Amino acid sequence: MGEPVNPFTKEVPSSFADNQQYFDESRWQKLGRRLKEEPLIPLVDFVAGCAVTCWALWGATKSIRRGDSYNAQKMFRMRLYGQFFTIVAMVAGSFYYNSDRILRKEYEAVVQERKAQEKRSAWIRELEARDMEEKDWREKVEKVTEKRLEDEETARIKEEARAREGGPVTKAVKGLKDRIQ
Repeated sequence: MGEPVNPFTKEVPSSFADNQQYFDESRWQKLGRRLKEEPLIPLVDFVAGCAVTCWALWGATKSIRRGDSYNAQKMFRMRLYGQFFTIVAMVAGSFYYNSDRILRKEYEAVVQERKAQEKRSAWIRELEARDMEEKDWREKVEKVTEKRLEDEETARIKEEARAREGGPVTKAVKGLKDRIQ
């Protein structure tokens, strides 16, 4: 089983927790989206069903004020038929659009997978670019280090050669020694 839910926390587990679109949509945006996805349900439900129900209630009110109980009962039955039609239309629309909902969810899953794959490949490209930059940087550092070592080696060799030759005093003594001989 899952973790027990702490009733004193403000966060309530929700099926919408992973759906960012739920949090980004206003009520009007959601209504517009739902009208585009399932255009027959509001058309049939609200236009036909609600219109018939409202017309029947209006007619029943007029009949009751006139004292015509036969027409009042007829309008009340019409109201029930209108409400029944509304419920039947909602259930039928739900069944009709169920396959579309399933296909849309599958499509959204494929799109989400593609986005994740693109994100992953972009991340890998970024890592490869950083790796190439690091390799280039290491090569430059190695070249500079080799150049510095060569310069130090050259300087050390020159210093050793000067030390073998000696300084100005040593040269003067050698020069005197050569004259004497």
